[in-house]
Amino acid sequence: MGWLRAAVLGANDGIVSTASLVLGVAAAHGSAQSVLIAGIAGLVAGSMSMAAGEYVSVHSQADSERAELERERHELQTDVEAEHKELAAIYASRGLDPVLARQVADQLMAHDALDAHARDELGITEAFRARPLQAAAASALSFAVGSALPLLMVALTPASMLLPLVFATSLVFLAVLGALAAWAGGAPMGVGTLRITFWGALAMAITAGVGMLFGVSG
Repeated sequence: MGWLRAAVLGANDGIVSTASLVLGVAAAHGSAQSVLIAGIAGLVAGSMSMAAGEYVSVHSQADSERAELERERHELQTDVEAEHKELAAIYASRGLDPVLARQVADQLMAHDALDAHARDELGITEAFRARPLQAAAASALSFAVGSALPLLMVALTPASMLLPLVFATSLVFLAVLGALAAWAGGAPMGVGTLRITFWGALAMAITAGVGMLFGVSG
């Protein structure tokens, strides 16, 4: 889930940030070369920024998980009976008969006490463990892929049609991404698509408007 979240956010930011950037420069009457250079610079800077931010964020989560596991390990060494009662109480609160809850706690703690407490008390599982490097790489790569889509349109589109075509195709890219993200998360695809395209369109329109303002002022 960590890498999926980072990948979706990275691709979304890549499309919106880079499309907005090139639209702003183009609206300010920048040359085709300056628009493309600005977009490439945005791709590189954005990828590095996303990777660094994701790494720091997820690493903080990993540090918290390690501290919680260390604290749990210490409690298991110093007061195993209390930890056993705590685990049995968790299972009983989920609907198990108290006697069965104690039996389940007995067997799980005999197998791997720390794993049982990490999963059922702390909510830490192997599948959902924080992985900073994986999240950073997924975020940087997905941002670069997202950024490459509007940049490709900049490279292939005549200067006279750059503004409308980059805007329209970026909205299409965002709609597809929103639908995929909603589908992967089991959410309604229409809502996810509408939400991401609306905010993407707003960001691009505002940036293009700022570019036009500075272009006129210049």
